[in-house]
Amino acid sequence: MQDLRKWIGKLAVTGTVALGLSSCASGGYYARAPIPPPPPGAYVRGYAPGPGYVYRDGYYNYNRGRYNWTGGGWVRPPHARAVWVAPRWEGNRWRAGYWR
Repeated sequence: MQDLRKWIGKLAVTGTVALGLSSCASGGYYARAPIPPPPPGAYVRGYAPGPGYVYRDGYYNYNRGRYNWTGGGWVRPPHARAVWVAPRWEGNRWRAGYWR
C-alpha cells in the first residue's frame, strides 16, 4: 500500500511539472516584475548561417530584482512550417516565446 502511495505521489509531481512546462512553452505568463523593462537597445543581427534559419530577437529577463539582457540569435525551426512567436513583456507580466 505504501508503494502505491509513493507511485501516486510521483505521478502527481510529474504531472504538475509537465503542466507547468507546457504552459510556459505555449507562451503562458510565468513571471512578474514591479516595473516594465527598459526599451531594447540597438544591435546588429548579422547574416543567417544558412537557409531556413530564423532570428530570435533578444529580450530582457527579470531575475532577482533586476533586468538582464538576453541576446538573440539565429535558430532553426523545429519543423518546416513552425513560426516563432517572440517573448514579450505585457506591462509587468512576462509572456514566454514559443514555436507555433
